[in-house]
Amino acid sequence: MSDQPIFIIGTERSGSNLLRLILDAHSRIVIPHPPHIMKYLAHLEPTYGDLSDDGAMRRLVSDIFALIDAHIFPWDEYPLDIDDIVQSAPERSTFGAVAAIYERVRAHAGKARWGNKSTFMVHFTEPVRRIYPDARFILLVRDPRDVAVSARRSVFSPCHPLLSAELWRHQQQIGLDLTARLPTDSIMALRYEDLTGDPEPTLHALCAFLGEDFEPGMLQFFEGVQAKRGAGLSESWENTGKPILQNNSQKFHRELAPNHILTVESICAEPMAALGYAPVTRAEERAAFAISAGARARIRLAEGLMRSEIEWRSLRKDANHWRRWRRDATAHWLSVRRSGRLR
Repeated sequence: MSDQPIFIIGTERSGSNLLRLILDAHSRIVIPHPPHIMKYLAHLEPTYGDLSDDGAMRRLVSDIFALIDAHIFPWDEYPLDIDDIVQSAPERSTFGAVAAIYERVRAHAGKARWGNKSTFMVHFTEPVRRIYPDARFILLVRDPRDVAVSARRSVFSPCHPLLSAELWRHQQQIGLDLTARLPTDSIMALRYEDLTGDPEPTLHALCAFLGEDFEPGMLQFFEGVQAKRGAGLSESWENTGKPILQNNSQKFHRELAPNHILTVESICAEPMAALGYAPVTRAEERAAFAISAGARARIRLAEGLMRSEIEWRSLRKDANHWRRWRRDATAHWLSVRRSGRLR
């Protein structure tokens, strides 16, 4: 087993796929596109019974394989065997199975270390550290106002600025708490604006944190098979097939309505201050900000309409549109079946 796997954590639409591909281009690191196993299945772990029993563990791993089979970025190149994962898991748990799967991916890729770019792992650092006490966490941070701009067109996150701001605040606060609690050599905050604005020095610092040498080929990530494949699968990933976009920050000034900027800044005020993002609205405006029950209901309606438009666009533009629907249906089916709501 590798002893220092790498986890990119934080909030979606913060450049995690970009960072994944940059690190995957390193000669010693493999980071496959994540099927988000912990996000979809960790809460179901008690329903499988005593995982020390091979049968119970096999049921869990079978469901994980069903999720991988439906993944929106196919894992065809990674041969996996259910019984092998059951027997090689370092712990009889959902993350124990995840660890065994990623170790097999690492071995197949011929790399020294593996990484996981499921940003949702910000909620699962304890099971990670139980098996890998020396794991490395990269807290990827992006201005929440630019996250809100990106999220409005994404199939992978809440669309409305209020909902994306609430998610950003929650997950970034968890990240800030982790940076205060974990050893300093275990977690590093990395700003998207630094990665895109001054990539080479930023990657030198990141590699130093990871204990790896910087390799110039990391900046040629867009020439790799994974980058080109992803760019062709989804409009949300099209920029991964290009060099780093160095003018991709501060877009909210021209693309986010003033009331939405106020919404994001009011909701995210504390973590924004902690992470060095200055507000552009007045303090008295933020102090007076409130969302009524009626306004929240209208926002939910607007979210539904925005989601419908995004799905229609995805249907026309994304090669993996139906795979994403299949993935979502598979995750829902597993949850329903395992929680006993359907007999």
